Amino acid sequence: MSLLITGGRIIDPANRVDTVADIYISEGKVAAIGDQASTFQAKQTIDATGLIICPGFVDLFFYIPEPGYEQKGTVESETKAAAAGGVTSLCCPPATSPVIDSTSIATSIQKLASQSGYSRIWPIAAMTMGLKGAQLSEMATLKKAGCIGVTNMRYPFDNTRVLLRCLEYAASQDMTAFLQSIDLFLEQEGCVHNGPFSTRLGLPGIPETAETVALARDLLLVEQTGVRAHFSQLSTARSVDMIADAQARGLKITADASIHHLLSTDECIKNFNCLYHIQPPLRDKTDRERLREGISEGVLTAISSQHQPHETAAKMAPFAETAPGISGVETLLPLALELVDNGVFGLSTMIARLTCGPADAADINAGNIGIGQRADICIFDPKERWLLSAETLHSKGKNTPYLNTMLKGRVRYTLVEGRRVFQS
Repeated sequence: MSLLITGGRIIDPANRVDTVADIYISEGKVAAIGDQASTFQAKQTIDATGLIICPGFVDLFFYIPEPGYEQKGTVESETKAAAAGGVTSLCCPPATSPVIDSTSIATSIQKLASQSGYSRIWPIAAMTMGLKGAQLSEMATLKKAGCIGVTNMRYPFDNTRVLLRCLEYAASQDMTAFLQSIDLFLEQEGCVHNGPFSTRLGLPGIPETAETVALARDLLLVEQTGVRAHFSQLSTARSVDMIADAQARGLKITADASIHHLLSTDECIKNFNCLYHIQPPLRDKTDRERLREGISEGVLTAISSQHQPHETAAKMAPFAETAPGISGVETLLPLALELVDNGVFGLSTMIARLTCGPADAADINAGNIGIGQRADICIFDPKERWLLSAETLHSKGKNTPYLNTMLKGRVRYTLVEGRRVFQS
């Protein structure tokens, strides 16, 4: 099918494009930008006048509950939500049951995504069997099954030697190690940032050293093994400084922060609002400002939605006993645009951190709309205001603190290989 997109402002940071032009799509790929190809005959047309055209967003840590936790969401429901949020490529951690430590699970998830057709899934395999931190997973086989990297998420290793062997194995297979640095002995039973609000509310706090002590260890092991590493969901100012220092020393690492940590602080929990219960926890204003600087400076090259849907019952308990996580993919764009409106960074930087930045970190072919590339495209209105409600949410998880809130900035169309998979 041939498709013509007319009149929109194209912003494609990967190719340093920021211009008003037409896009010609044929057989799922970008055929031309600007002047019309003499033989091009469009069967469909999208008028994007006044809208922004950019590569489809790439989300580095997007929880897919299926298999095992279908009450929270399915591959179909959550990839549909991703399409509504402009996300065409999502990296799925092994937070399933059984976990992604076998080729059968990896291929099954990809097959379900292909059948749904809303977004492309790039599975991240478990570093250790069952995420138990003892026996290494079969990374070579998992890579052949389509896994782009490995992670143990926030689960512990039996000892540091096991982690070292995991990083060595990942390096030998040229797989990205997705690391969520956490010292569980320092975290203990904590559920919020260790500060005035945790003390006032009587909630067990998590100190910043629970992240930075583990981050220091992980950086040393990455340097020793030479593995390609991405540090996911950093939450503290010190962590950004440590990443910047390691990059200045020539260490080839990338890192991201979630949209929630860029926008909110631990003050949001002051009324025991469990919808802000996430891990790592929201930190204080100093941490938030340094994370923002890290995004603006390019120390952190990606913004993730940290999408983690839950059923209603998972949030109906005392704060510390609720399941951590926010259904965040459908609010990713408007929240990121709020940061643009507040002068934290420019529109082009925002788009880069949602497209080519995460694509480069994951080492996947996505995040750009160059000629000959797959036509994975997001078209959005940066000014449209709309109400987020349970009815407008496509995700099965309604656990978002922005429910019944007016948001600014809305995805109008999402294309995957030139097919309209979402239209508002």
